[in-house]
Amino acid sequence: MSLLRMEDLARSYEMGAETVHALRGISATIDRGEYVAIMGPSGSGKSTLMNILGCLDTPTRGVYELNGTDVSSLEENALADIRNREIGFVFQTFHLLPRVSALRNVEMPLVYAGMDRDRRRDEARAALERVGLGDRVGHKPNEMSGGQRQRVAVARALVNRPSIILADEPTGNLDSTTGDEIMTLFDELWRGGNTMIVVTHEEEVARHAKRILRIRDGLLASDEKIG
Repeated sequence: MSLLRMEDLARSYEMGAETVHALRGISATIDRGEYVAIMGPSGSGKSTLMNILGCLDTPTRGVYELNGTDVSSLEENALADIRNREIGFVFQTFHLLPRVSALRNVEMPLVYAGMDRDRRRDEARAALERVGLGDRVGHKPNEMSGGQRQRVAVARALVNRPSIILADEPTGNLDSTTGDEIMTLFDELWRGGNTMIVVTHEEEVARHAKRILRIRDGLLASDEKIG
């Protein structure tokens, strides 16, 4: 069984008197342990697709199954529960809490999951060590470089042992050298057994993946295996 299955996914938005068809019917499956890049120009629908895959939005039409659950028509509370349990997010802008330590930032998904404090701290510390920040657990985001902040975000994404790591333009706010370091970390996470989905407009970033889904005009234009 596929980890993720999309069947005829469509998403429309009403903007005044106009209907915008962001997705027009996308069908694809992603298996556990795959490393997939989703590419497309601005306005192609890739961000809308990412929001649906991340359970941040629901389709107007079609089916989206994640880990055997049809999440296409779930209510917001159920979607939030699946987001926290199944998906680790890495955003371009990090989305870290500025006034608390790296350890506390990484703990947050475990707080929502109801894990007790001691175990939570152990898990968060282990996740930070996994991304090479074992010596930065007490640092706040403003005491770190951009690359270190993104590593904290990756550790936070990992800490719940989610089914999918979903990254949106993960190198967009980083210089090229630091971006390369983050993509090397993603390679290591994939080799360690994580399912990786990266949304990007950068060909260099996409080429780290083993499969590229290209979105154009709300449709799946191509599905390319690499290597």
